[in-house]
Amino acid sequence: MINLELPKKLKASANQAHQVAAQIFRPVSRKYDLAEHEYPVELDTMAAMVEALNDSGQGAAGATLGREGKTKDSDGSNANGGNMAGLLNVIETCWGDVGLTLSIPYQGLGNSAIAAVATDEQLERFGKVWASMAITEPSFGSDSAAVTTTAVLDGDEWVLNGEKIFVTSGERSSHVVVWASVDKSKGRAAIKSFVVPRDAPGLSVARLEHKLGIKASDTAVLLLQDCRIPKDNILGSPEVNVEQGFAGVMQTFDNTRPIVAGMAIGLGRAVLEELRGILSEAGVEVSYDVPANNQHAAAAEFLALEADWESAYLLALRATWMADNKKPNSLEASISKAKAGRTGTAVSLKAVELAGTYGYSERPLLEKWARDSKILDIFEGTQQIQQLIVARRVLGKSSSELK
Repeated sequence: MINLELPKKLKASANQAHQVAAQIFRPVSRKYDLAEHEYPVELDTMAAMVEALNDSGQGAAGATLGREGKTKDSDGSNANGGNMAGLLNVIETCWGDVGLTLSIPYQGLGNSAIAAVATDEQLERFGKVWASMAITEPSFGSDSAAVTTTAVLDGDEWVLNGEKIFVTSGERSSHVVVWASVDKSKGRAAIKSFVVPRDAPGLSVARLEHKLGIKASDTAVLLLQDCRIPKDNILGSPEVNVEQGFAGVMQTFDNTRPIVAGMAIGLGRAVLEELRGILSEAGVEVSYDVPANNQHAAAAEFLALEADWESAYLLALRATWMADNKKPNSLEASISKAKAGRTGTAVSLKAVELAGTYGYSERPLLEKWARDSKILDIFEGTQQIQQLIVARRVLGKSSSELK
């Protein structure tokens, strides 16, 4: 059974992540929101800390998810490892700034893919690289099985061809985890993930996207034109298992979706704290001892937002705990991501509304957080895709039966 009391070891690393958020991220948050694509040089001071956290399995964005750093309860029934550490840390860093969290060196979403799928030998080789993740293409968005990028084995090298869009940290990262098909005739079962060094021949950045939010993070379009990488840079087994289908590659999302939920939870907490301060200054006090319908309308709204936030937090804890304890969590991962993504957007937009013209201005960070929040309901699977996955799991339907 899940134990909601967090171990001291994880509290210590989360506190360190909070200090980073408070002392490094918050002071420069607006600066890099206004200077899109400019590299946040302040993050260079974090390199040593990130490496130390990775070595202990507690990366700031969960780079070593579930592979090391486990802590058993006294009765041996509970494990809190890289997944839980990553969740707690990312909640704290996103309390500071989501875009800057996505820009932390060596903490890309591709690192989570490596942790989820790589062999022990590959984890040794790629465990300390900065890896972005390239899935989406111009021809598809949420349907990850529609990958058209190809990987053909040529002697001791894979040759990759295709175009990837919306690659977070695609320009800054040292490596890119690319999803490609090794045999188009075998459908989704032939989709594999490959670790491609940024300096690999044939890999180039076509452009950087201008975005609504998370402007501190670079979002790139990547071209793979006869891009050659070593044969053993394919993550996991190169064999195409039609019976297993897409499950091997999709396992990545079971780890990363709760982390993205954590991003929305961290942002949501920042919004609620700011909003409560604004309401208090306006003379609106929030009480937990008085029924909501007997309080100021804004206070009642705040209590409803806070309750939604709390449920998102608890769902993310459950999905993450299941991952650390080797329990199948695809359903719970999608539930947590859907709930947190929707909650983060709803909380931030309502906060802007309740704060009036002050919330709409650039004086506080509320309007920035509202813009940043939307991506957390989109990437790693949109709200609609998460609901579809949940429906399939609950009803026992396959992807072909329920579309």
